Amino acid sequence: MTWTLRAHVAMTETEDGAVLLDEHLGKYFQLNRSATLVLRHLLDGGTATSAASCLSQWHPDAAARAQGDVTRIVDTLVKAGLVHA
Repeated sequence: MTWTLRAHVAMTETEDGAVLLDEHLGKYFQLNRSATLVLRHLLDGGTATSAASCLSQWHPDAAARAQGDVTRIVDTLVKAGLVHA
């Protein structure tokens, strides 16, 4: 499954993560570093499973919940209309 930002969504990475702008709604969404890591991984062609593995490597103390975190991040982005597969 290939993930992309919707055509009306702009992404700017920051030192704290990223900001997504829904140009249709004029609404901003701020992502922390972990959510940005997951989104960038998916946009680069990775899967949710491999994103969870990357997240686990970045935060070994949170490895047990990485898959659930990725699922929540993806669900939130999809429900907000920011990404699609």
